Amino acid sequence: MAQLSDRLNRLAPSATLAMSQKSSEMKAQGIDVINMSVGEPDFMTPDHVKEAGKKAIDDNFSKYSPVPGYPVLRDAISRKLKEENNLDYAPSEIIVGTGGKQGVCNAILALVNPDDEVVIPAPYWVSYPQMVKLAGGVPVVVSAGIEQDFKITAEQLEAAVTPKTKMIILCSPSNPTGSVYSKEELDALAKVVMSHEELYVLSDEIYEHINYIGGHSSIAACPGMKERTIICNGVSKAYAMTGWRLGWVAAPEWIVKGLNKLQGQYTSGTSSVSQMAAVAAYGEDQSSVAEFREAFRRRRDLIVSLAKDIPGLEVNVPQGAFYLFPKCSSFFGKSDGKHVINNSSDFAMYLLEEGRVATVGGDAFGSPDCFRMSYATSDDNIKEALRRIKEVLSKLK
Repeated sequence: MAQLSDRLNRLAPSATLAMSQKSSEMKAQGIDVINMSVGEPDFMTPDHVKEAGKKAIDDNFSKYSPVPGYPVLRDAISRKLKEENNLDYAPSEIIVGTGGKQGVCNAILALVNPDDEVVIPAPYWVSYPQMVKLAGGVPVVVSAGIEQDFKITAEQLEAAVTPKTKMIILCSPSNPTGSVYSKEELDALAKVVMSHEELYVLSDEIYEHINYIGGHSSIAACPGMKERTIICNGVSKAYAMTGWRLGWVAAPEWIVKGLNKLQGQYTSGTSSVSQMAAVAAYGEDQSSVAEFREAFRRRRDLIVSLAKDIPGLEVNVPQGAFYLFPKCSSFFGKSDGKHVINNSSDFAMYLLEEGRVATVGGDAFGSPDCFRMSYATSDDNIKEALRRIKEVLSKLK
């Protein structure tokens, strides 16, 4: 009998995409579902960025692009890193890829050998452990609960590091929690990393601009850390460009050369049109970024206040991204007479089937006591979704 490879059989499917698909199927049947399962801004790509994409088509940017990206885009990213982050990266230390997701996966594939350990703070984005498994590495999960704002401490990191540890993956602002590491917290983690040779940080900064604490801090800016850090970022979240599929990595040149070698063998250069749109995103008017952030901040305040009003949910206040990650374990073991809630996956399915609200259970994020809601949707949808959730949870006894 034909079999898929062991490599694929080790992987779990994406829970976020699965819930989003189930929500879409229910909508197609005429069921009124509010989808809070997917991490996608509901705004449109800014007009000047769209115009740059259209112009690129008219200007015949329709040929293969260089594997690491057009020099004009890598120059724009280099300037962005200097101006916004006070980090000096030459264009030769930057590579452009097909979405931030590819950048993360490429970095793991480029550095992690079979049996190497990768420290992953939980809650984590669903794909991190799966990508480590794809590389033959061993995910080492370090849990941080709601009581510590879902952020691991330097002491926890030190305790998790062994002679086999090759990498730690950090995501700040975080998917799925919206937690943001402060400069002081990053400094403490950096000291641990610097005390171990050949230990690298993959810093996923895709939510950099959706940040409510007044500014983004990168661990690459900590003393000695630029040579130990792989920054993964892109245009998807800040510029509402998810479908343009453009991300990038900034890292020491020897790592970028490795990523170039890897990418050259299986995707080559990313979309020429998307690259020229990204040049406009980084190089022109930034007012839309601030507008998006303020809209998300308002929605954050709205969803937090409504969720805190639901008996049984424990809620913190996220400082970035567009997710809320409430603790829902007080409902485990309860029933409405038809459904029994044994875990967060049951909880999320109950909200979908009975409340008509799509969320994602925390099991998929390594935090089985919680569930994720994306508030990248309208105020009206947030109000109605939380009204429905409050109503159906009141039926659980």
